[in-house]
Amino acid sequence: MSDPALILHHYAGSPFSEKVRLVLGYKGLAWRSVTVPVILPKPDVLALTGGYRRTPFLQIGADIYCDTALMCQRIDRLAPTPTLYPREAGGTAALIAQWADTDLFWAAAPYTMQPAGIATVFAGVPPEVIKAFGADRMAMSAGVRRAPLADATAALTSYLLWLEQMLADGRDFLCGGLPSIADFAVVHCLWFIRRAGPLAAIMAPHERLAAWYERVRAFGHGQSTAMSSEEAIALAAAANRHAEVEVMPGLGFEPGQALTVTPLDYAFDPVAGELVGLTNDSVTLRRRDERAGIVHVHFPRIGYALRKAEQESKQA
Repeated sequence: MSDPALILHHYAGSPFSEKVRLVLGYKGLAWRSVTVPVILPKPDVLALTGGYRRTPFLQIGADIYCDTALMCQRIDRLAPTPTLYPREAGGTAALIAQWADTDLFWAAAPYTMQPAGIATVFAGVPPEVIKAFGADRMAMSAGVRRAPLADATAALTSYLLWLEQMLADGRDFLCGGLPSIADFAVVHCLWFIRRAGPLAAIMAPHERLAAWYERVRAFGHGQSTAMSSEEAIALAAAANRHAEVEVMPGLGFEPGQALTVTPLDYAFDPVAGELVGLTNDSVTLRRRDERAGIVHVHFPRIGYALRKAEQESKQA
């Protein structure tokens, strides 16, 4: 498959973006590349997402997919071969991916962003830019409790050992002989650590894990073509259709309700809109933007809170 309508909004140093870039490489896909600002303000991002400011997000016409878990599912439906969800992996791959995107990442992040890692990751970057980045990330994490560095390092040390042990039987990938979503969810965390110069030594004892890392990274990023954010917004505005969605009965909400969707873990920026899609796996809001037109913004159901708009306003 070669579909230039796949538009990834990302930036080079984003670890979760690396997860999706490698998925696109594994699939052998062509895609459009929109570079987003690393910190606020992000007016073109918000025009498409309605408030979600995490990186990355995926655009297909006027459909906006937030969170890499859902993005990867959508990519797999569009290009099912080779699959990210091989039958031999069963539910194990999804469970490992969920763990990697949460527990593993939030152990890797503070470990990587300690002073020695920051000095390498931000080498050559002006001090005022580093300061602005730190302030932006502090604001995104306000009210969130994260493990102190010593505790995060202890957890990361154990996690790396567990991953090494998973590969001890000689398998090529985490769930067997075939790549799965588990590999792409784990690899971006290790990619982040490897960017931290001397701190990457924490991975040195794990030879099988190092070889696995190189196998996954060898998939590359597919074929990307640069696109401006203005072009992406114009493309959304010109689209005259959206992906099919439905509101399943019995899930607590009705079609057409005014809702907000808010991440549960950090960056608690609600997105408001009209409910047009809801399953046990995903939720979709319809919203109108003066520049982007009518867009459907899609989120995974896991990790996000749904509230009626009036409940949100009462809590504000």
